[in-house]
Amino acid sequence: MESNIDKKSLWRMAEVLFETFVKSFGKTSCHEFLPKQFRVMLSAAAYVLMDHIRRVALAGTELAKAQVTTMRLKLFKIGARITWSVRRIVLQLSSGWPWHAVFRQAAARLMAAV
Repeated sequence: MESNIDKKSLWRMAEVLFETFVKSFGKTSCHEFLPKQFRVMLSAAAYVLMDHIRRVALAGTELAKAQVTTMRLKLFKIGARITWSVRRIVLQLSSGWPWHAVFRQAAARLMAAV
């Protein structure tokens, strides 16, 4: 299986995973290894998911090279109204939100990739 990840990206991913691993030991109230390890694995999975969103959905946008924190603040940490019906889930975003077009484009790219 061929990998499209260059050495710099792989090094950065390993660095972030190590930082997450070190930080997670201080944040948990549990003193056992397995819960801490599970937390680190969840953090790693979240980072990989965000990296995939950045590479696939945000390619060619202003957030194509953004850090995970920036992506989270500008795209995901927003106020919205969620309406559930039998057939669909409607996400109503503010019309004055400056990242509306980027979010819409990213969502369309992710839905097309499925």
